[in-house]
Amino acid sequence: MEREFMEYDVVIVGAGPAGLSAAIRLKQLAEQNGKEISVCVLEKGSEVGAHILSGAVMDPIAMNELFPNWKELGAPLNTPVVEDQFLFLTETGAKRFPEKLMPPLLNNHGNYIVSLGNVCRWLAAQAENLGVEIYPGFAAAEVLYHEDGSVKGVATGDMGIGRDGEHKSDYAPGMELHAKYTFIGEGVRGSLAKEIQAKFNLRDGVDPQKFGIGLKELWEIDPAKHKPGLVMHSQGWPLGSETGGGSFLYHLENNQVAVGFVVHLNYENPHLSPYDEFQRFKTHPAIRSFFEGGKRISYGARAINEGGLQSVPKLTFPGGALIGCSAGFVNVPRIKGSHNAMKTGMLAAEAAYDAVVNQGRNGHDELTPYIDAYKKSWVYDDLFKVRNVKPGLSKFGMWGGTLYGGFDMWMHCLGVKLPWTFHHTKADNECLRPASEMPKIEYPKPDGKISFDKLSSVFISNTNHTEDQPIHLRLKDAGVPIKINLAKYDAPEQRYCPAGVYEIVKEGADAPRLQINAQNCVHCKTCDIKDPTQNINWTVPEGGGGPNYPNM
Repeated sequence: MEREFMEYDVVIVGAGPAGLSAAIRLKQLAEQNGKEISVCVLEKGSEVGAHILSGAVMDPIAMNELFPNWKELGAPLNTPVVEDQFLFLTETGAKRFPEKLMPPLLNNHGNYIVSLGNVCRWLAAQAENLGVEIYPGFAAAEVLYHEDGSVKGVATGDMGIGRDGEHKSDYAPGMELHAKYTFIGEGVRGSLAKEIQAKFNLRDGVDPQKFGIGLKELWEIDPAKHKPGLVMHSQGWPLGSETGGGSFLYHLENNQVAVGFVVHLNYENPHLSPYDEFQRFKTHPAIRSFFEGGKRISYGARAINEGGLQSVPKLTFPGGALIGCSAGFVNVPRIKGSHNAMKTGMLAAEAAYDAVVNQGRNGHDELTPYIDAYKKSWVYDDLFKVRNVKPGLSKFGMWGGTLYGGFDMWMHCLGVKLPWTFHHTKADNECLRPASEMPKIEYPKPDGKISFDKLSSVFISNTNHTEDQPIHLRLKDAGVPIKINLAKYDAPEQRYCPAGVYEIVKEGADAPRLQINAQNCVHCKTCDIKDPTQNINWTVPEGGGGPNYPNM
Protein backbone atom coordinates (compact mmCIF):
# COMPACT_ATOMS: atom_id res chain seq x y z
CA MET A 1 0.00 0.00 0.00
CA GLU A 2 1.38 3.37 -1.01
CA ARG A 3 1.77 5.91 1.76
CA GLU A 4 -0.24 9.10 1.59
CA PHE A 5 1.46 12.39 2.35
CA MET A 6 0.62 15.82 3.70
CA GLU A 7 2.63 19.01 3.24
CA TYR A 8 3.33 21.70 5.81
CA ASP A 9 5.66 24.61 6.19
CA VAL A 10 7.01 23.20 9.47
CA VAL A 11 6.64 19.70 10.93
CA ILE A 12 7.60 19.22 14.58
CA VAL A 13 8.36 15.82 16.09
CA GLY A 14 7.40 15.74 19.74
CA ALA A 15 4.75 17.61 21.75
CA GLY A 16 7.06 18.47 24.63
CA PRO A 17 7.96 21.95 25.90
CA ALA A 18 10.29 22.62 22.95
CA GLY A 19 8.00 21.39 20.19
CA LEU A 20 4.87 23.08 21.49
CA SER A 21 6.67 26.36 22.15
CA ALA A 22 8.05 26.28 18.61
CA ALA A 23 4.59 25.66 17.16
CA ILE A 24 3.04 28.43 19.23
CA ARG A 25 5.75 30.94 18.33
CA LEU A 26 5.36 30.22 14.60
CA LYS A 27 1.63 30.85 14.77
CA GLN A 28 2.03 33.92 16.99
CA LEU A 29 4.38 35.50 14.46
CA ALA A 30 2.01 34.71 11.60
CA GLU A 31 -0.94 36.17 13.49
CA GLN A 32 0.98 39.33 14.44
CA ASN A 33 1.96 39.93 10.84
CA GLY A 34 -1.24 38.91 9.10
CA LYS A 35 0.44 35.95 7.39
CA GLU A 36 -0.18 32.22 7.09
CA ILE A 37 2.11 29.37 8.06
CA SER A 38 1.10 25.72 8.36
CA VAL A 39 2.41 23.80 11.38
CA CYS A 40 1.97 20.17 12.41
CA VAL A 41 3.11 18.46 15.65
CA LEU A 42 3.45 14.68 15.93
CA GLU A 43 3.36 13.04 19.37
CA LYS A 44 4.04 9.34 19.96
CA GLY A 45 2.17 9.28 23.28
CA SER A 46 -1.52 8.44 23.35
CA GLU A 47 -2.18 12.07 24.33
CA VAL A 48 -0.08 15.17 24.85
CA GLY A 49 1.67 14.77 28.20
CA ALA A 50 1.38 10.97 28.30
CA HIS A 51 5.16 10.56 27.92
CA ILE A 52 6.23 13.75 29.71
CA LEU A 53 8.16 13.16 32.93
CA SER A 54 10.18 15.74 34.82
CA GLY A 55 10.77 16.79 38.44
CA ALA A 56 9.83 19.59 37.97
CA VAL A 57 10.75 23.00 39.29
CA MET A 58 10.21 25.39 36.41
CA ASP A 59 11.95 28.69 35.78
CA PRO A 60 9.17 30.78 34.17
CA ILE A 61 11.54 32.94 32.08
CA ALA A 62 10.53 31.33 28.76
CA MET A 63 6.86 31.18 29.68
CA ASN A 64 7.00 34.91 30.47
CA GLU A 65 8.26 35.54 26.93
CA LEU A 66 5.87 33.17 25.16
CA PHE A 67 2.76 34.22 27.11
CA PRO A 68 3.34 37.35 29.22
CA ASN A 69 -0.23 36.92 30.48
CA TRP A 70 0.08 33.22 31.32
CA LYS A 71 -1.42 33.71 34.78
CA GLU A 72 -4.58 35.22 33.33
CA LEU A 73 -4.71 32.42 30.76
CA GLY A 74 -4.63 29.79 33.52
CA ALA A 75 -1.27 28.14 32.93
CA PRO A 76 -0.81 25.39 35.55
CA LEU A 77 2.08 27.01 37.41
CA ASN A 78 0.24 26.93 40.70
CA THR A 79 2.83 26.39 43.42
CA PRO A 80 5.59 28.97 43.84
CA VAL A 81 8.72 27.79 45.65
CA VAL A 82 8.80 29.14 49.20
CA GLU A 83 11.67 27.18 50.75
CA ASP A 84 14.87 25.47 49.55
CA GLN A 85 16.54 22.70 51.54
CA PHE A 86 19.71 20.85 50.59
CA LEU A 87 20.73 17.77 52.58
CA PHE A 88 23.84 15.62 52.77
CA LEU A 89 22.74 12.11 53.75
CA THR A 90 24.62 9.37 55.56
CA GLU A 91 23.02 5.99 56.15
CA THR A 92 21.35 7.12 59.35
CA GLY A 93 21.76 10.89 59.46
CA ALA A 94 21.19 14.08 57.49
CA LYS A 95 23.00 17.40 57.60
CA ARG A 96 21.34 20.45 56.10
CA PHE A 97 23.62 22.72 54.09
CA PRO A 98 23.21 26.40 55.05
CA GLU A 99 21.09 28.10 52.40
CA LYS A 100 23.16 31.30 52.58
CA LEU A 101 26.24 29.35 51.44
CA MET A 102 24.53 27.93 48.36
CA PRO A 103 25.45 29.68 45.08
CA PRO A 104 22.64 32.09 44.12
CA LEU A 105 22.29 30.22 40.81
CA LEU A 106 20.72 27.37 42.77
CA ASN A 107 18.12 29.52 44.51
CA ASN A 108 14.63 28.42 43.47
CA HIS A 109 12.67 31.41 44.72
CA GLY A 110 10.69 32.83 41.80
CA ASN A 111 10.31 29.36 40.27
CA TYR A 112 7.29 27.06 40.33
CA ILE A 113 6.74 23.41 41.23
CA VAL A 114 4.77 21.95 38.34
CA SER A 115 3.59 18.84 36.59
CA LEU A 116 5.39 19.28 33.26
CA GLY A 117 2.87 16.93 31.66
CA ASN A 118 0.07 19.29 32.65
CA VAL A 119 2.06 22.29 31.45
CA CYS A 120 2.40 20.57 28.06
CA ARG A 121 -1.32 19.81 27.96
CA TRP A 122 -2.00 23.50 28.56
CA LEU A 123 0.54 24.54 25.90
CA ALA A 124 -1.12 22.14 23.45
CA ALA A 125 -4.48 23.80 24.03
CA GLN A 126 -2.94 27.23 23.33
CA ALA A 127 -1.29 25.87 20.18
CA GLU A 128 -4.54 24.40 18.86
CA ASN A 129 -6.33 27.69 19.56
CA LEU A 130 -3.78 29.32 17.26
CA GLY A 131 -4.39 26.77 14.49
CA VAL A 132 -1.59 24.24 15.08
CA GLU A 133 -2.47 20.68 14.04
CA ILE A 134 -1.44 18.21 16.77
CA TYR A 135 -1.59 14.46 16.18
CA PRO A 136 -1.08 12.37 19.34
CA GLY A 137 -0.73 8.61 18.98
CA PHE A 138 1.40 8.91 15.84
CA ALA A 139 5.07 8.04 16.27
CA ALA A 140 7.54 9.56 13.81
CA ALA A 141 9.48 6.43 12.84
CA GLU A 142 11.46 7.44 9.75
CA VAL A 143 13.33 10.46 8.42
CA LEU A 144 12.58 11.26 4.77
CA TYR A 145 15.21 12.80 2.51
CA HIS A 146 15.28 14.73 -0.76
CA GLU A 147 17.52 13.51 -3.57
CA ASP A 148 20.11 16.11 -2.55
CA GLY A 149 20.28 14.55 0.93
CA SER A 150 18.40 17.29 2.75
CA VAL A 151 15.59 16.35 5.12
CA LYS A 152 12.19 16.27 3.44
CA GLY A 153 10.12 15.40 6.51
CA VAL A 154 9.19 12.30 8.48
CA ALA A 155 6.95 9.28 8.17
CA THR A 156 4.83 7.80 10.93
CA GLY A 157 5.18 4.11 11.70
CA ASP A 158 3.03 1.50 10.05
CA MET A 159 0.19 0.20 12.22
CA GLY A 160 -1.05 -3.38 12.43
CA ILE A 161 2.18 -5.32 11.89
CA GLY A 162 2.49 -8.58 13.84
CA ARG A 163 5.53 -9.69 15.80
CA ASP A 164 6.38 -12.00 12.90
CA GLY A 165 6.58 -8.98 10.57
CA GLU A 166 3.44 -9.91 8.68
CA HIS A 167 0.55 -7.51 8.08
CA LYS A 168 -2.45 -8.10 10.33
CA SER A 169 -6.07 -7.50 9.31
CA ASP A 170 -5.96 -3.95 10.69
CA TYR A 171 -2.73 -3.02 8.88
CA ALA A 172 -2.40 0.61 7.85
CA PRO A 173 0.70 2.14 6.31
CA GLY A 174 2.31 5.16 7.88
CA MET A 175 1.72 8.70 6.69
CA GLU A 176 4.42 10.90 5.18
CA LEU A 177 4.62 14.48 6.41
CA HIS A 178 6.65 16.74 4.14
CA ALA A 179 7.90 20.10 5.33
CA LYS A 180 10.10 22.98 4.36
CA TYR A 181 11.67 22.60 7.79
CA THR A 182 11.46 19.69 10.22
CA PHE A 183 12.10 20.27 13.91
CA ILE A 184 13.24 17.28 15.95
CA GLY A 185 12.01 17.69 19.52
CA GLU A 186 11.76 14.05 20.61
CA GLY A 187 13.43 14.59 23.97
CA VAL A 188 16.49 12.75 25.27
CA ARG A 189 18.12 10.16 22.98
CA GLY A 190 15.39 10.18 20.37
CA SER A 191 15.81 7.68 17.55
CA LEU A 192 15.43 10.25 14.74
CA ALA A 193 17.80 12.71 16.41
CA LYS A 194 20.36 9.93 16.76
CA GLU A 195 20.12 9.14 13.05
CA ILE A 196 20.30 12.78 11.97
CA GLN A 197 23.27 13.57 14.20
CA ALA A 198 25.17 10.65 12.68
CA LYS A 199 24.17 11.36 9.05
CA PHE A 200 25.11 15.05 9.16
CA ASN A 201 28.06 14.70 11.58
CA LEU A 202 26.43 17.12 13.99
CA ARG A 203 28.54 15.85 16.89
CA ASP A 204 31.89 16.55 15.25
CA GLY A 205 34.00 18.78 17.47
CA VAL A 206 31.83 18.51 20.60
CA ASP A 207 32.13 16.39 23.73
CA PRO A 208 30.24 13.11 24.14
CA GLN A 209 26.75 13.65 25.49
CA LYS A 210 26.43 12.60 29.13
CA PHE A 211 23.27 11.26 30.72
CA GLY A 212 21.53 10.43 33.95
CA ILE A 213 18.47 8.34 34.66
CA GLY A 214 15.73 10.07 36.59
CA LEU A 215 13.16 7.96 38.45
CA LYS A 216 10.06 9.59 39.87
CA GLU A 217 7.00 8.80 41.91
CA LEU A 218 4.00 10.95 42.69
CA TRP A 219 2.55 10.56 46.18
CA GLU A 220 -0.48 11.84 48.02
CA ILE A 221 0.68 12.37 51.59
CA ASP A 222 -0.79 13.16 55.01
CA PRO A 223 -1.93 16.82 54.92
CA ALA A 224 -0.17 17.38 58.25
CA LYS A 225 3.16 16.63 56.57
CA HIS A 226 2.49 18.60 53.43
CA LYS A 227 4.35 21.88 52.90
CA PRO A 228 3.33 23.47 49.57
CA GLY A 229 6.30 25.13 47.89
CA LEU A 230 8.99 23.17 49.75
CA VAL A 231 11.88 22.04 47.53
CA MET A 232 14.32 19.48 48.95
CA HIS A 233 17.43 18.08 47.30
CA SER A 234 20.01 15.67 48.65
CA GLN A 235 23.33 14.05 47.86
CA GLY A 236 25.06 11.11 49.47
CA TRP A 237 23.46 7.93 50.75
CA PRO A 238 22.49 5.50 49.35
CA LEU A 239 25.02 6.22 46.58
CA GLY A 240 28.69 5.80 47.35
CA SER A 241 31.23 8.55 46.75
CA GLU A 242 32.19 6.98 43.42
CA THR A 243 28.68 7.32 41.95
CA GLY A 244 27.09 10.65 41.05
CA GLY A 245 23.47 11.48 41.65
CA GLY A 246 20.96 12.75 44.16
CA SER A 247 17.32 13.16 45.06
CA PHE A 248 14.48 15.64 44.92
CA LEU A 249 11.26 16.12 46.91
CA TYR A 250 8.86 18.74 45.61
CA HIS A 251 5.65 19.60 47.49
CA LEU A 252 2.94 20.49 44.94
CA GLU A 253 -0.67 21.45 45.53
CA ASN A 254 -3.42 19.01 46.67
CA ASN A 255 -1.24 17.26 49.27
CA GLN A 256 0.93 15.81 46.52
CA VAL A 257 4.69 15.30 46.64
CA ALA A 258 6.90 14.45 43.67
CA VAL A 259 9.86 12.37 44.82
CA GLY A 260 12.66 11.39 42.51
CA PHE A 261 16.16 10.08 42.28
CA VAL A 262 18.82 10.71 39.63
CA VAL A 263 21.82 8.47 38.98
CA HIS A 264 24.50 9.68 36.60
CA LEU A 265 24.97 7.01 33.94
CA ASN A 266 28.76 7.16 34.01
CA TYR A 267 28.75 4.80 37.00
CA GLU A 268 31.29 1.96 36.96
CA ASN A 269 29.70 -0.87 38.96
CA PRO A 270 27.54 -3.13 36.75
CA HIS A 271 25.85 -4.52 39.87
CA LEU A 272 24.27 -1.13 40.59
CA SER A 273 20.51 -0.76 40.07
CA PRO A 274 19.29 2.86 39.84
CA TYR A 275 15.73 1.71 40.54
CA ASP A 276 16.70 -0.07 43.75
CA GLU A 277 18.85 2.86 44.87
CA PHE A 278 15.74 5.02 44.54
CA GLN A 279 13.62 2.64 46.58
CA ARG A 280 16.31 2.42 49.25
CA PHE A 281 16.61 6.23 49.39
CA LYS A 282 12.96 6.56 50.43
CA THR A 283 13.64 4.47 53.54
CA HIS A 284 16.10 7.02 54.98
CA PRO A 285 14.98 8.33 58.41
CA ALA A 286 14.92 11.94 57.12
CA ILE A 287 12.77 10.98 54.11
CA ARG A 288 10.60 8.04 55.12
CA SER A 289 8.35 10.00 57.45
CA PHE A 290 6.96 12.07 54.57
CA PHE A 291 5.49 8.95 52.97
CA GLU A 292 4.28 6.97 55.97
CA GLY A 293 0.50 6.88 55.80
CA GLY A 294 0.57 8.21 52.22
CA LYS A 295 -0.40 6.67 48.89
CA ARG A 296 1.75 6.26 45.80
CA ILE A 297 -0.13 7.48 42.71
CA SER A 298 2.24 7.11 39.78
CA TYR A 299 5.73 6.02 38.75
CA GLY A 300 7.96 6.69 35.76
CA ALA A 301 11.53 7.02 34.56
CA ARG A 302 13.36 9.05 31.93
CA ALA A 303 16.91 9.64 30.79
CA ILE A 304 18.28 13.17 31.26
CA ASN A 305 20.87 15.04 29.19
CA GLU A 306 23.75 16.04 31.45
CA GLY A 307 26.58 17.03 29.11
CA GLY A 308 25.79 20.73 29.15
CA LEU A 309 27.37 23.35 26.93
CA GLN A 310 30.31 21.22 25.77
CA SER A 311 28.01 18.45 24.53
CA VAL A 312 25.49 20.49 22.53
CA PRO A 313 25.77 19.35 18.90
CA LYS A 314 25.45 21.51 15.83
CA LEU A 315 21.79 22.51 15.95
CA THR A 316 20.91 22.66 12.26
CA PHE A 317 20.99 20.33 9.28
CA PRO A 318 19.75 20.77 5.71
CA GLY A 319 16.00 20.98 6.06
CA GLY A 320 15.63 21.26 9.82
CA ALA A 321 16.86 21.73 13.36
CA LEU A 322 17.27 20.05 16.75
CA ILE A 323 15.37 21.68 19.59
CA GLY A 324 15.04 21.07 23.32
CA CYS A 325 16.41 17.89 24.84
CA SER A 326 17.03 16.39 21.41
CA ALA A 327 20.09 18.65 21.52
CA GLY A 328 20.59 18.74 25.30
CA PHE A 329 20.09 22.05 27.09
CA VAL A 330 19.61 20.84 30.67
CA ASN A 331 21.33 22.91 33.34
CA VAL A 332 22.50 20.05 35.58
CA PRO A 333 23.29 21.86 38.86
CA ARG A 334 20.04 23.83 38.63
CA ILE A 335 18.19 20.59 37.74
CA LYS A 336 16.21 22.45 35.09
CA GLY A 337 15.78 22.17 31.36
CA SER A 338 12.20 23.00 30.40
CA HIS A 339 12.88 26.76 30.25
CA ASN A 340 15.80 26.19 27.87
CA ALA A 341 13.80 23.68 25.83
CA MET A 342 10.98 26.20 25.38
CA LYS A 343 13.34 29.00 24.43
CA THR A 344 15.29 26.96 21.85
CA GLY A 345 11.98 25.94 20.28
CA MET A 346 11.04 29.61 20.08
CA LEU A 347 14.40 30.60 18.58
CA ALA A 348 14.17 27.89 15.93
CA ALA A 349 10.61 29.00 15.17
CA GLU A 350 11.69 32.60 14.65
CA ALA A 351 14.42 31.49 12.23
CA ALA A 352 12.01 29.25 10.30
CA TYR A 353 9.31 31.90 10.13
CA ASP A 354 11.75 34.40 8.67
CA ALA A 355 12.96 31.83 6.13
CA VAL A 356 9.51 30.64 5.03
CA VAL A 357 7.42 33.82 5.20
CA ASN A 358 9.86 36.70 4.77
CA GLN A 359 12.38 35.06 2.44
CA GLY A 360 10.26 32.42 0.71
CA ARG A 361 12.92 29.72 1.05
CA ASN A 362 12.03 26.14 0.13
CA GLY A 363 13.66 24.47 3.12
CA HIS A 364 16.49 22.42 1.67
CA ASP A 365 18.92 24.75 3.44
CA GLU A 366 20.08 25.27 7.02
CA LEU A 367 18.55 27.66 9.53
CA THR A 368 21.91 29.11 10.56
CA PRO A 369 20.27 32.20 12.18
CA TYR A 370 18.95 29.76 14.81
CA ILE A 371 22.52 28.88 15.81
CA ASP A 372 23.48 32.55 15.98
CA ALA A 373 20.40 33.37 18.06
CA TYR A 374 21.13 30.51 20.47
CA LYS A 375 24.68 31.71 21.05
CA LYS A 376 23.41 35.21 21.86
CA SER A 377 20.56 34.01 24.07
CA TRP A 378 20.15 33.55 27.80
CA VAL A 379 20.10 29.78 27.15
CA TYR A 380 23.77 29.88 26.17
CA ASP A 381 24.55 32.10 29.15
CA ASP A 382 22.63 29.74 31.46
CA LEU A 383 24.76 26.79 30.33
CA PHE A 384 28.03 28.71 30.14
CA LYS A 385 27.87 29.64 33.83
CA VAL A 386 27.74 25.99 34.91
CA ARG A 387 29.81 24.39 32.14
CA ASN A 388 32.47 23.05 34.54
CA VAL A 389 30.18 21.57 37.20
CA LYS A 390 29.29 18.20 35.66
CA PRO A 391 32.77 17.47 34.19
CA GLY A 392 34.22 18.60 37.54
CA LEU A 393 32.46 15.65 39.19
CA SER A 394 34.27 13.26 36.82
CA LYS A 395 37.57 15.08 37.30
CA PHE A 396 37.57 15.42 41.10
CA GLY A 397 35.12 12.75 42.27
CA MET A 398 31.75 13.19 43.92
CA TRP A 399 32.75 15.25 46.95
CA GLY A 400 35.71 17.07 45.44
CA GLY A 401 33.63 17.81 42.36
CA THR A 402 30.73 19.12 44.46
CA LEU A 403 33.07 21.50 46.31
CA TYR A 404 34.68 22.60 43.05
CA GLY A 405 31.26 23.13 41.46
CA GLY A 406 30.20 25.38 44.33
CA PHE A 407 33.40 27.41 43.98
CA ASP A 408 32.97 27.70 40.20
CA MET A 409 29.36 28.87 40.45
CA TRP A 410 30.19 31.37 43.19
CA MET A 411 32.91 32.86 40.99
CA HIS A 412 30.42 33.42 38.19
CA CYS A 413 27.92 34.93 40.61
CA LEU A 414 30.65 37.34 41.77
CA GLY A 415 31.44 38.33 38.18
CA VAL A 416 34.69 36.34 37.94
CA LYS A 417 34.72 34.50 34.61
CA LEU A 418 37.04 31.54 35.02
CA PRO A 419 39.08 31.06 31.83
CA TRP A 420 39.11 27.26 31.68
CA THR A 421 36.59 24.75 30.42
CA PHE A 422 36.67 21.12 31.51
CA HIS A 423 35.64 18.44 29.03
CA HIS A 424 33.85 15.12 28.99
CA THR A 425 36.15 12.45 27.62
CA LYS A 426 34.10 9.22 27.82
CA ALA A 427 30.64 8.19 26.72
CA ASP A 428 28.61 6.66 29.54
CA ASN A 429 28.56 3.19 27.98
CA GLU A 430 32.37 3.13 28.15
CA CYS A 431 32.47 3.54 31.93
CA LEU A 432 31.34 0.11 33.16
CA ARG A 433 34.04 -2.09 34.68
CA PRO A 434 33.96 -5.91 34.62
CA ALA A 435 31.63 -7.40 37.23
CA SER A 436 34.46 -9.41 38.74
CA GLU A 437 36.28 -6.19 39.67
CA MET A 438 33.35 -4.52 41.42
CA PRO A 439 31.53 -5.29 44.68
CA LYS A 440 28.09 -6.84 44.54
CA ILE A 441 25.25 -4.81 46.04
CA GLU A 442 22.59 -6.42 48.20
CA TYR A 443 19.34 -4.48 48.00
CA PRO A 444 16.66 -4.86 50.69
CA LYS A 445 13.40 -6.51 49.77
CA PRO A 446 10.64 -3.93 49.08
CA ASP A 447 8.15 -3.55 51.90
CA GLY A 448 5.20 -2.65 49.64
CA LYS A 449 4.52 0.48 51.70
CA ILE A 450 7.45 2.83 51.10
CA SER A 451 9.52 0.75 48.67
CA PHE A 452 8.17 -1.33 45.80
CA ASP A 453 9.21 -3.86 43.16
CA LYS A 454 9.63 -2.94 39.51
CA LEU A 455 6.56 -4.68 38.14
CA SER A 456 4.13 -3.05 40.57
CA SER A 457 5.73 0.28 39.62
CA VAL A 458 5.34 -0.36 35.90
CA PHE A 459 1.69 -1.19 36.55
CA ILE A 460 0.97 2.28 37.98
CA SER A 461 2.82 3.94 35.08
CA ASN A 462 -0.14 2.76 32.95
CA THR A 463 2.32 1.37 30.41
CA ASN A 464 0.71 -0.49 27.56
CA HIS A 465 1.91 -1.79 24.19
CA THR A 466 0.04 -3.90 21.68
CA GLU A 467 1.29 -7.40 22.50
CA ASP A 468 1.49 -8.64 18.92
CA GLN A 469 3.84 -6.07 17.40
CA PRO A 470 7.53 -6.17 16.49
CA ILE A 471 9.84 -5.71 19.49
CA HIS A 472 10.98 -2.09 19.38
CA LEU A 473 14.17 -2.82 21.37
CA ARG A 474 16.42 -4.21 18.68
CA LEU A 475 19.72 -6.02 19.03
CA LYS A 476 22.40 -5.43 16.42
CA ASP A 477 23.94 -8.82 17.34
CA ALA A 478 21.76 -11.35 19.17
CA GLY A 479 24.85 -13.10 20.57
CA VAL A 480 26.27 -10.10 22.44
CA PRO A 481 23.95 -10.20 25.50
CA ILE A 482 25.28 -13.62 26.53
CA LYS A 483 28.81 -13.60 25.08
CA ILE A 484 29.74 -10.15 26.38
CA ASN A 485 27.14 -8.58 28.65
CA LEU A 486 26.50 -11.66 30.79
CA ALA A 487 30.03 -13.05 30.68
CA LYS A 488 31.86 -9.80 31.43
CA TYR A 489 29.33 -7.49 33.13
CA ASP A 490 26.82 -9.92 34.70
CA ALA A 491 24.08 -8.68 32.34
CA PRO A 492 23.75 -5.09 33.61
CA GLU A 493 20.66 -4.47 31.44
CA GLN A 494 18.71 -6.42 34.08
CA ARG A 495 19.55 -3.67 36.58
CA TYR A 496 19.91 -0.39 34.68
CA CYS A 497 16.48 -0.85 33.10
CA PRO A 498 13.92 0.61 35.54
CA ALA A 499 11.01 -1.42 34.17
CA GLY A 500 12.07 -5.09 34.13
CA VAL A 501 12.33 -5.21 30.34
CA TYR A 502 15.49 -7.33 30.25
CA GLU A 503 15.80 -10.77 31.87
CA ILE A 504 18.40 -13.51 31.63
CA VAL A 505 16.40 -16.73 31.46
CA LYS A 506 17.78 -20.25 31.93
CA GLU A 507 15.43 -23.17 31.49
CA GLY A 508 16.66 -26.59 32.54
CA ALA A 509 19.80 -27.63 30.71
CA ASP A 510 19.38 -24.94 28.06
CA ALA A 511 21.95 -22.18 27.70
CA PRO A 512 20.97 -18.82 29.21
CA ARG A 513 19.25 -16.36 26.91
CA LEU A 514 18.14 -12.74 27.04
CA GLN A 515 14.39 -12.25 27.21
CA ILE A 516 13.09 -8.82 26.22
CA ASN A 517 9.76 -7.91 27.85
CA ALA A 518 9.14 -4.99 25.50
CA GLN A 519 5.59 -4.49 26.77
CA ASN A 520 7.07 -3.16 30.06
CA CYS A 521 9.13 -0.40 28.39
CA VAL A 522 8.53 3.10 29.83
CA HIS A 523 10.55 4.73 27.01
CA CYS A 524 13.32 6.02 29.28
CA LYS A 525 16.04 5.17 26.67
CA THR A 526 18.56 4.10 29.36
CA CYS A 527 19.29 0.82 27.55
CA ASP A 528 20.19 2.68 24.36
CA ILE A 529 22.62 4.82 26.38
CA LYS A 530 24.23 2.46 28.90
CA ASP A 531 24.55 -0.81 26.97
CA PRO A 532 28.34 -1.33 27.04
CA THR A 533 28.73 -2.33 23.37
CA GLN A 534 25.87 -0.14 22.09
CA ASN A 535 24.18 -3.29 20.85
CA ILE A 536 20.67 -2.21 21.90
CA ASN A 537 18.89 0.20 19.57
CA TRP A 538 15.71 1.81 20.94
CA THR A 539 13.16 2.48 18.20
CA VAL A 540 9.59 3.74 18.40
CA PRO A 541 6.83 1.17 18.91
CA GLU A 542 3.37 1.63 17.44
CA GLY A 543 2.05 5.12 18.13
CA GLY A 544 0.18 5.44 21.40
CA GLY A 545 2.22 2.72 23.10
CA GLY A 546 4.25 3.24 26.25
CA PRO A 547 3.41 4.91 29.55
CA ASN A 548 0.36 7.06 30.13
CA TYR A 549 1.42 9.46 32.84
CA PRO A 550 -1.56 11.37 34.27
CA ASN A 551 0.25 14.41 35.72
CA MET A 552 3.96 13.69 35.94
